[in-house]
Amino acid sequence: MRLVEHVQFDTVYHEHFSYLSLYTVSRILAAAGLRVFDVEELPTHGGSLRVFACHVDDERADGPAIAAVLAAEAAAGLRQLTVYAAFQQRVDEVKDGLLTFLLEQKRTGKKVAAYGAAAKGNTLLNYAGVKPDLLPFVCDAAPSKQGKYLPGSHVPIFAPARMEQEKPDIVLILPWNIAAEVMQQLHYIREWGGRFATAAPALEIR
Repeated sequence: MRLVEHVQFDTVYHEHFSYLSLYTVSRILAAAGLRVFDVEELPTHGGSLRVFACHVDDERADGPAIAAVLAAEAAAGLRQLTVYAAFQQRVDEVKDGLLTFLLEQKRTGKKVAAYGAAAKGNTLLNYAGVKPDLLPFVCDAAPSKQGKYLPGSHVPIFAPARMEQEKPDIVLILPWNIAAEVMQQLHYIREWGGRFATAAPALEIR
């Protein structure tokens, strides 16, 4: 539900290939003689469910959260094909918004860098067709990624110290799920008037 709501298409890749609603999970478990007896909503990866299941004849009572989540999913239209058909258009709006923004920064001579050489960032950049001419470099704290390139886009990866050397006007945070943490770590970009940006569910400058 959160993936659709916040247009989190960049979380869908080879390690995170399948996304299920509570309604669907319940049906899958029922086919195996199991039932959901409780569920928790977690902030992980932009919004996740922790599902608790037991044998169908277990005496445990259903927790009240189950009905609440199922009702929210139904209200969000997750059992209707139209919601998923409209998702592509919303994804394209994110892509177009990012490209328009990057092109405008290039046209006006502003420096843009990215932070976070994560898989979700690769998904976003490759879907949008972003190359180093629009995004010259990305920084990441993991030494194992530094000195390499993002797959597909071939954007070079540097240590975070590169930010202080280059002093970008905008830092595009690719792993949006840890944006608050990244902004805290890179707070010093404010010293030269730098700002942060995230691309989904719509481009936001912070």
